[in-house]
Amino acid sequence: MLRARPIHFTSRPEKWTQLLTALGLANTVADRDWWEFDAGSGRLALHRVAHQQPEPQDGTTRFGVEVGVLAEFARRTREDGTIADMTEAAHGETVQVTARDGFSFLADPAKRAEDGTWATSDKADPAITVVATWVSPAVDDSAQELRNIGARPRTADDDSVTFTTKNGGILRVVHGATAGSGELAFEYDGGLEPLLDRLTDAGIDARMGDGVLYVANPDAVGGSAPASIVVERKPGLTGQ
Repeated sequence: MLRARPIHFTSRPEKWTQLLTALGLANTVADRDWWEFDAGSGRLALHRVAHQQPEPQDGTTRFGVEVGVLAEFARRTREDGTIADMTEAAHGETVQVTARDGFSFLADPAKRAEDGTWATSDKADPAITVVATWVSPAVDDSAQELRNIGARPRTADDDSVTFTTKNGGILRVVHGATAGSGELAFEYDGGLEPLLDRLTDAGIDARMGDGVLYVANPDAVGGSAPASIVVERKPGLTGQ
């Protein structure tokens, strides 16, 4: 079992809830400072933080995944050549995966749906997909780390590689000078113009440009977060 589930840190969870709902994600967990939103493919967690306190987490996204049995995931990942250590985090037991470029991320335990499967909510728009991004100075090496955790290669070019996951969401490695988590993004399996109309009807500021949908980032107000969240068409689609 493997699913993309990045964590977005924000002091504006209410604005994010409005945005994610308009994009077609379904809110499945609401627990004080922690929310989870299911996409048709993949999952996103929101974690409330104070504005720029105690460190500038506000508006950042942390690369992460969900897995089934932690010990089994760790064992298989180590056997395939990637460091994977069982550890205890503030939220409970998890696996810390450490890559050759020095980047590390957590693989948290997934919860089964009511029907006993690993499916995400059927209330989510099936066309919307969560994309978790890893920035790395060594794209090929980092891509191998994702193969070692069970991700499946999908597309590749000189500067990036994307992977699908068995249980939903896209994992992406892009080239950068310093290893770390990249910006949150989404893919849409359909025309972007109807999605733009849906966002506009919900009062969300969004625009089209070069075949990509740019959605106003709630965290950009008075901060250093990117101005827009990017929604791209699923590869292979034509038109808008």
